[in-house]
Amino acid sequence: MAESKGVLTCCEFAEGKLTSISLELLGIGRKLADELGQELATIMIGSGIADAAKEAIAYGADKVYVVDEAQLKDYQPESYVAVVEKIVKEHAPGILLMGQTSMGRDMAPRLAFTLQTGLSTDCVELTIDPNSKRMIQTRSVYGGNAMASMISESDPQMATVRAKSQSALERNDSRTGDIVKVDAAIDPSIIKTKLVETVKEEVAGIKLEDADVVVCGGRGIGSADNFELLKELAKLLGGAVGATRPPCDNNWAPSTWQIGLTGKIVSPSVYFGIALSGASQHIAGCSGSKNIIAINKDPEANIFNVAHYGVVGDYKKILPSFITKCKELL
Repeated sequence: MAESKGVLTCCEFAEGKLTSISLELLGIGRKLADELGQELATIMIGSGIADAAKEAIAYGADKVYVVDEAQLKDYQPESYVAVVEKIVKEHAPGILLMGQTSMGRDMAPRLAFTLQTGLSTDCVELTIDPNSKRMIQTRSVYGGNAMASMISESDPQMATVRAKSQSALERNDSRTGDIVKVDAAIDPSIIKTKLVETVKEEVAGIKLEDADVVVCGGRGIGSADNFELLKELAKLLGGAVGATRPPCDNNWAPSTWQIGLTGKIVSPSVYFGIALSGASQHIAGCSGSKNIIAINKDPEANIFNVAHYGVVGDYKKILPSFITKCKELL
């Protein structure tokens, strides 16, 4: 392999369009490439995706490797790993970034093993060390109670990036770049698994992961009926409702609402933590929120240790007044 140089990201698609995490990866990739004075490239794998290459350039890429083949329409681990491995070995990037998504979590460890390199998962911050010019990879540890920063000594330096932890660049259609078509040339014998069925999650309103405001309830909510108050606040603020694990286990809330280490990771501008203690497993799912507002009767609740604003009291008395005030202001 040639001398490792440049930054490479892996794009993902949803209904034929680039996902938000793909644009966020291009944003942080552009920043890292500029700090190194090197090129930013991205890989697009799928079917009928060629037109999206110009969009990637508009969002910061200097070069786009397009693998557009019918057999790659849906994610399939062996073939996708083989394609990315081929491009990495041919072009030797110094940094390889993927999203901390269902696809990224599955593909990144396989690639790291195949390429015999290190991997940092669920990173929330990436910077370049001014002395060594290596990438500093920062991620939360101990359930979000601490942050750890690491440097990989092997190339490519691999990391998966938490959704909403980075910002996409403003689209600039005047940017120019190279679009390189790549022949997958996949050996059918390597394919051991196939996608049998895709079941779309039915979502009324804004998806939890995409919401700019999240209203989350914990065990202290007490019942499924009491979640109606949280729904009212979320609707008023144009947000989504979430829950900790106990309400989901007790069928007060659907499992798709669960936020935490074993649920969804969210990073909204405003996060309401209502009647929840703030267990580390839950905090791991919301610590990236820009503003955390906590309401709890227990002044010693752990949620107050991470909250930017806190109210000690009964949410049943606090929320109705808060909702009334919001209606007046809005």
